Amino acid sequence: MATNLVVRNIEPDVAQALKQAAAAHGRSAEAEHREILRQALFRPVRRTFKEVLASMPNVGEDEDFNFRQR
Repeated sequence: MATNLVVRNIEPDVAQALKQAAAAHGRSAEAEHREILRQALFRPVRRTFKEVLASMPNVGEDEDFNFRQR
């Protein structure tokens, strides 16, 4: 079920920027507003640095990458 949302007291420069963005994307200001909200609220959850490191495959030992000949 769709819900109506009213946003009051928007600064004129914000309203103008919304209208300009809508025109640039070929849609109404209302459709632009919906898309901005959708993108802001449903963006993928960012992984932490620790999670990124933990997901990396084990590719060997440090010695495996020592190319210097002694």
